[in-house]
Amino acid sequence: MTVYPYTKAQQNFDKLLEQAYQEGEVQIQGPDGIMFRVKPVPKNHSPFDVEGVNVGISRDEIVECIREGRSSSLPETIKKSCKF
Repeated sequence: MTVYPYTKAQQNFDKLLEQAYQEGEVQIQGPDGIMFRVKPVPKNHSPFDVEGVNVGISRDEIVECIREGRSSSLPETIKKSCKF
């Protein structure tokens, strides 16, 4: 793990951040000797960020299935007034 003195960390902050990203963390030693750790924060991913799955069905076929399902659960009087 790399330790940067405070003044060198100030002068090369962009390189310090890149190194922290590549290596996982770097440390900075303050003027009074206190050590600080710089680490990249992991990206938060939504559990809904999933890749699509090719199931061999078109968008129009999916919409048709949804419309059929919706219309079959509606009472007959409402079906006549709907424009599906």
